[in-house]
Amino acid sequence: MKKVVLVLSLGGSLIIPGEIDFKFLKEFKKVLLRNTKSHKFIVVCGGGNIARKYIYALKKEKLSEKLQSFAGISATRMNARFMTYFFNKDPGHGIPHTKKTVKKYLKKNDVVFCGALEYKPEQTSDSTAAELARIFKTDFINLTDVSGLYNKNPKEYKDAKFIPKISWKKFHELANESKYEPGQHFVLDQTAAEIIMKNKINTYILGKDLKQMENVFRKKEFKGTLIGQ
Repeated sequence: MKKVVLVLSLGGSLIIPGEIDFKFLKEFKKVLLRNTKSHKFIVVCGGGNIARKYIYALKKEKLSEKLQSFAGISATRMNARFMTYFFNKDPGHGIPHTKKTVKKYLKKNDVVFCGALEYKPEQTSDSTAAELARIFKTDFINLTDVSGLYNKNPKEYKDAKFIPKISWKKFHELANESKYEPGQHFVLDQTAAEIIMKNKINTYILGKDLKQMENVFRKKEFKGTLIGQ
């Protein structure tokens, strides 16, 4: 049986919200490894707070968005390297920096970690994940620190309404209500929203409850948001 490839975007806020979230990562590792008989996983790591701290300092110094983005990319790659070690892998060749290398590594491994790949303007690691989902013609799961998509930030607004399902087009409009900034907080960046809309990629936004992620793997009911038709 050919294994199903899935692309996961693992938010930096889940890896290291302040300190390393060991309990969450231990569970994440367990869930992925017990599903490798039927699946292969590409995990794109975000930069989270570490990236935002670097970006803020460069922004304060009035340096270019390009340099801010480079700092963010470095943070995603550091998190990806850490996660590779956490899964007890020691890739002497390093983590992938190109789509071609992701493909190469996936032939020999069930789980491949990467950060943001080649630099492109107005993109975050989410765009990398969406682009990989397009290349592998598969679903995209975005893991973040809220349980799905809301009409506004649930951490700031108690009356924020949960959105269980939204069309690609509507989500694209929602993502583009604000201008792109390196290190932004919205669940997916504007370029990722465009990629998933143009290529009709089923995209799941899920929180820290990893039972929901496993339910998606197994095509069961889940608590989260589906961006689709």
